[in-house]
Amino acid sequence: MSAERVCGVSELEQDMPIRVEPSGVPITVIKDAEGVIHAIGDTCTHGEISLSEGFVEGDTVECWAHGSAFSLLTGKPGNLPAYEPVPVYIVKIDGDDVLIDPTVTKEI
Repeated sequence: MSAERVCGVSELEQDMPIRVEPSGVPITVIKDAEGVIHAIGDTCTHGEISLSEGFVEGDTVECWAHGSAFSLLTGKPGNLPAYEPVPVYIVKIDGDDVLIDPTVTKEI
């Protein structure tokens, strides 16, 4: 499979997660304070909650339901109750297009 357009860079607001579903795979896309765009699995590994509804702080997104904060760089939770990481996807930018291949995750 190849990378799919999931949104435009211009559509992303700093520290405001959005949910996309390339090929039906739920992914949270976030533009951080430095302007870097991240893509991680959208579902909290503790409680099946959408991380796109969470809060971004620095390089983490916090699950609103139970407070586990996941690294945007590694997908690893920094605190309990979650202990399993979420996948981290490779983001490609082509002009204003944000492209993600939901079958390819970063090796962490």
